[in-house]
Amino acid sequence: MKIGIIAHLKHPISAPFAGGLEVFTHQITKLLVERGHEVILFASSNSDSSLPVESILSDNDYDKQTGVRIKRKDLPSEYIAEHHAYFNLMMHIDNYDLDVIFNNSLHYIPITMANTVQTPMLTVLHTPPFYELDLAIRSERKNPVINYVTVSKQSAANWQKQIENCAIIPNGIVIEDWVSYPDKNIDEYAVWFGRIHPDKGLHLAIEASKKAEIKLKVAGAIADQRYYDSKIAPVLDETIECLGLLNHQELNALIGGAQVCLITPCWQEPFGLVVAEAMACGTPIVGFKMGALPELIDEHCGILVDFANTDALAAAIQSASNFDRTLVAQSAMRFDIHKMIDKYEQMLENIISQHPVKQAYQ
Repeated sequence: MKIGIIAHLKHPISAPFAGGLEVFTHQITKLLVERGHEVILFASSNSDSSLPVESILSDNDYDKQTGVRIKRKDLPSEYIAEHHAYFNLMMHIDNYDLDVIFNNSLHYIPITMANTVQTPMLTVLHTPPFYELDLAIRSERKNPVINYVTVSKQSAANWQKQIENCAIIPNGIVIEDWVSYPDKNIDEYAVWFGRIHPDKGLHLAIEASKKAEIKLKVAGAIADQRYYDSKIAPVLDETIECLGLLNHQELNALIGGAQVCLITPCWQEPFGLVVAEAMACGTPIVGFKMGALPELIDEHCGILVDFANTDALAAAIQSASNFDRTLVAQSAMRFDIHKMIDKYEQMLENIISQHPVKQAYQ
């Protein structure tokens, strides 16, 4: 197949990754290429050069430290720049003679313009509905041309009003890239990793770790400076260690040595790759009953408590630290990315075979 993957443009698709969507896009592009498909990744210019990248937005003004694009008087806003990047792509995407468009952009323009192109499209819904995407999809559904898939039962339920019985393909990770640690570190600590953003609830993880009287090590970039300054910085002390962005080996060792991994979403998170990654390291999960977490975590690999109950979270830290780490790592095998790729390949092939316009042009 000749596949055009449309990436999210908030960040380059390169390591160290800003978030789970960038990881997903990088891995699925790489693996589809390895399986012999001809792939074009439409992404921003500083994306991994080992991938078949077709740049649609310059990263000259992207600040790696803050993860935002520097605003300049002679340049349009980030919002307008992304709008024009996607608009220009969709105006010319048929010229690439793709078999299928694999849309992971989370942007309204590819949805809005799908009716103007001949190439069939599969769109992955990585988030719950938000205003612009919701509006675009509601409009597209009046004259439907797009195939949709999402990553969990919870996410499908979130989109039920717009897309009835949305197809589901759970996310996966490259299991073999993660070393499982059968024994926790003698230096007892909990770990929290991800984007430091209000949605991720680091402040609640800190509160719980203090109640449990265990050190917390934090890995990840600050995605919301106001949140960090108001909610995180004031409660930092010698029991909290902020490590910033780590490379893969450093992160693997950090997670693998932890007593538990705290996962504290404050929103209906559709999946959460951190769950699968921590489990692959053999580290038990302690988190909130939010979003897809109840689908992903069973009694062998973690404990979930009611949202924002940091007393219960602290108690769960103590209980989960005694879990059998071998069983935790075994539970991660259901998130093998090769199973995920198999399902996406089949779905993309079905879309191509069922698209009469594309068949007519072959």
